[in-house]
Amino acid sequence: MKKTDIVLIGLMLFALFFGAGNLIFPPYLGMEAGKDFLPAITGFVITGVSLPFLAVLAIALSKDGITSIGSRVHPLFGLGFALLIYLAIGPFFGIPRGASVAYEMGVAPFFNGTSAIHLFLFTALFFAIVYVLSLNPSKLVDTVGQFLTPVLLLAIAALCIVAFFQFDAPAGEPAVKYADASFTAGFIEGYLTMDTIAALAFGIVVITSLRNKGITNQAQIVRYTATAGLIAAAGLAIVYVAIGWIGVHMPGADQFENGASILTAASAALFGSFGNMLLGVIVALACLTTCIGLTSACAQFFEEKWPKLSYKKYVLLFTLISLLIANLGLTMIISFSVPVLVMLYPFAIVLIMLSLLQPLIGQSRPMYIGAVLLTTVYSLHGGAVALGLETEAFAHWIGWVPFFESGLGWIVPAAAGALIGRLIKAT
Repeated sequence: MKKTDIVLIGLMLFALFFGAGNLIFPPYLGMEAGKDFLPAITGFVITGVSLPFLAVLAIALSKDGITSIGSRVHPLFGLGFALLIYLAIGPFFGIPRGASVAYEMGVAPFFNGTSAIHLFLFTALFFAIVYVLSLNPSKLVDTVGQFLTPVLLLAIAALCIVAFFQFDAPAGEPAVKYADASFTAGFIEGYLTMDTIAALAFGIVVITSLRNKGITNQAQIVRYTATAGLIAAAGLAIVYVAIGWIGVHMPGADQFENGASILTAASAALFGSFGNMLLGVIVALACLTTCIGLTSACAQFFEEKWPKLSYKKYVLLFTLISLLIANLGLTMIISFSVPVLVMLYPFAIVLIMLSLLQPLIGQSRPMYIGAVLLTTVYSLHGGAVALGLETEAFAHWIGWVPFFESGLGWIVPAAAGALIGRLIKAT
């Protein structure tokens, strides 16, 4: 296989990952973290880059993708977990959010605000393009990796390089959540990119691309997937640090309520009216490539599990559902997606890590069951907190574990559950 093919697959994977959350969260993190930007962005990169890379690798190592990883707990859990992941990153949350962010940042500034009719017209055109470009998954590498990604990278580079020479405001004092635990705050902020759970779906897109290139040997698939993943990871890390730096050093950044507003103002300050056009190109390409990848991955999964509908019909179904939900607006989509993501992320991380450690610790159902059962307690609590339903009694009962206050209380119980299950298997 040619090196250029691997590079193109890596660029495709970068573009699939780099969507709505990747664009709007780092600048806001930079603004809020201020002087604590370095540890905060380090935590963000771990959940936003390292874990997605490991997730793609875990999928390449498994025989049946995300379903087989979850089936190590129980076959029904494997299917249910995979279904929740694909629906969350696909037509219910991830894809509609991408279209909504593209509208909010790329179109609304030209009309001095949002409009229901403008949102509908834009999303109708957006999803028509997503539908057409998702119909042939074998062309994703050529469409995304060869054409769309280079334009996206050039646009981002233009914004960040000019910002580096123009913005010189001193880093401010960190906001409350970053002042006490900047690393863990950044770590949790990385959840919202959805990339770790998206990687569980994008893994199949990479593997399909490799097979379309004639690669069928499992060892080669794993090796090439790892190489492509490293290319994508390096690109993501560089871009995160660069656009996060804008939030730290842009004059008056603390006046804005979100990362979208920061980038909009930054592009206007640096390039004038052309800045809105430049940012519009960045946003449109970033969100478009991600939505294409998610639509294709979801359609491939559903066709494999429920083949009564064809791949093309699933593509049509998911684009229509995404169109309807996208018109609810970005704020509403984020509000009902956060609790679900907070609950799903711990399970995804635990299953990924157990899968990657399998050569060292072996594979036993009790080990997976123990880890998932104890993770469930803290995952449900995290979701309840996100919904505003936390009870003090329950929090007091489970809150003695390390990292609980930082939202990472599931880490030690998951490890303990896996160890207990491993010991049960050994006896």
